Parts: sequence; C-alpha cells; structure tokens
Amino acid sequence: MLKRLQELEKEALATLDAVEEEDALQAWKVKYLGRSAALAEITSGLGELPKEERPAVGQRANQVKVTLEAAYDSRVEALHAESLERSLREQLLDVTLPGRPIVRGRIHPANQTLREITAIWAEMGFQVYRSRDVESDEYNFQLLNFPPHHPARDMQDTFFTTEPEILLRTHTSPGQIRVMRERAPEPIRVVLPGMCYRYEQITARSEIQFNQVEGLAVGERITFADLKGTLIAFARRMFGQNVGTRFRASYFPFTEPSAEMDIECFVCGGEGCTVCKYTGWLEILGCGMVHPVVLQNGGYDPEKHTGFAFGMGPERIAMLKYGIDDIRYFWANDLRFLEQF
Repeated sequence: MLKRLQELEKEALATLDAVEEEDALQAWKVKYLGRSAALAEITSGLGELPKEERPAVGQRANQVKVTLEAAYDSRVEALHAESLERSLREQLLDVTLPGRPIVRGRIHPANQTLREITAIWAEMGFQVYRSRDVESDEYNFQLLNFPPHHPARDMQDTFFTTEPEILLRTHTSPGQIRVMRERAPEPIRVVLPGMCYRYEQITARSEIQFNQVEGLAVGERITFADLKGTLIAFARRMFGQNVGTRFRASYFPFTEPSAEMDIECFVCGGEGCTVCKYTGWLEILGCGMVHPVVLQNGGYDPEKHTGFAFGMGPERIAMLKYGIDDIRYFWANDLRFLEQF
C-alpha cells in the first residue's frame, strides 16, 4: 500500500506539470483529490488493513494529500500569472506608462456655504445646535404659534408620515423650542443648521429639500436694535464691509414684529439688473423678535425675557454670491457644476 501511494504521488505530480488550461486543472483536481479519487479510496479503506500497517499507511496518505494540495495551489497561481502575462502581451499594453490621475473630491458648494455661515456665527459667539429632521406637529407648528387650521400653515406644504401628527420638518424653527426647553431660564445664543422638507413644485428657485440656518438669542433686555446690529454685522462678514442692507416689515407667526432683510445687489451695485429684478436689492433672510407665546412655550417668562430669531438658506445665499440661477444644480450631481467650486 505504501508503494502504491508513492506511485500515485509521482504520477499526480508529473501529470500536474503538464497541465496548461484551467479546465484541465479542474479535471486533475477531481481525479486526484476528489471524493472518488484513488487517494480517497485508500484513506477510506484503512479499516480493512492489518492493525500494524494502519498508522504508517494513514500517515503516508495524509502526506501525499498535503503535497498534492500544495502543488495544486501553486499551479493555480502559476496559470493565473501566465494568463495575465499573455493578456498583457496580446493587448499591447505598456505597463510602464503612468496611471490615470485620481480625481480628488471637493466639498459640495451648499456645504461650503453652510460651513462659512456657521463659522461666522461661531466667531460672533453663537453655538451650533443640531435638532431632528422628523418632528411632531406640536413642535413644528403648535408650539411656534401655528394653531391647528391656522392659515399660515398653507405657507409651508408639509410631508406627513403614516404616523399621526409626525412629519418632516418644514423649517428649523422647531429647534428653537427644543433648545429653550433644555436651557431655560439661562441666556441662549445658538444657530441651528439642518435640512428642511416641503412638498412644493420643483422650479429654478424652489426645491422639496433645502438647508436652512436658524438663529436664536434669548435673554434680558434684548431689543430689535440688537437684532439689526447682529444681522448687519453678519452681512458685512459674509458679503463685504461695504455691503448695503435694509429691513422690510413682514409676517411670521413665531415672531412679532417680523421683518425680512435685504442686501444691496452686488451684481449691479444697487442700480438694478435681472438678478435683483431691477430693484437693486436681494433678500437673504427672515427675522423678528421671538413671539411671547413662543417664549412661554419654551419655558421663559415673556415679562422678563425677550429674544430675536432669524432664518436663512445657504443655497439661496450661495446662488446670490456666485450668480447661480437654478437651485436644482445643487442636487443634480453634475460634475461640470460641482467642479467649479
């Protein structure tokens, strides 16, 4: 039996050296290492041998198996290397040529503007506070002075979920209530960046999802003059020290009084052009003094505390700053647009 194992090993190795194709290699494996191979028959028949021969035959059979398996693995690697070399020769590929350069990624223009905005507010002493994207009707509307069936709800077409009273936030303002309830009655100066969602028609100036940066300051003796001075300081840091600003009366349920802030059109210098619709001004944000009802819902005494809030869109500011005429470019993933930033 030992002589048979030796002859089997010699035959298998000699045959393996002549194998040149992967199909033939697989056939060799079945013939010499398969379940029906001669080596497997010898191993399964050890019980029929005399007791004194079993250890030697079993040990030798295992050695032959290990040797053949190692030889098979080596032949597989050799055939793969030969195949690769043959492929390179046939394709006339010059492997000494330099590889194609890898294009490095860039920060998305919306995120670039968002980072610039939050960095400015951080320098001005405002902390960054993150709140959730999925909100309840109570936090998104009711606690912000939007009672049920209030007509102002029509200003924000809402994505509702299958769960009752659960929705995708339409603005970052629900974060006002959350941060006030966490920190009342301490003073607050925070900005709340995040994504908002509205069920609107997609056009060159509106999307169903967009970034927003909410700002909130609450304390004692805070006035509208503080709000104006703070926002003017931000505009000058963002758009240049010589930028002109103005405030116009507006309406938001969660602020009273409310206003919108414009900056002087930096395309025409205030003379009027297609970008500013010949008004000389560009709207960048909405703002106002926090409504007493909202302060009370947040845990502050409106007789003692006052505050201001504002909200701006990074995509809107990026469009104004870089002359982008279609908000859909931010989400189209067109490299011709993204590589400009």
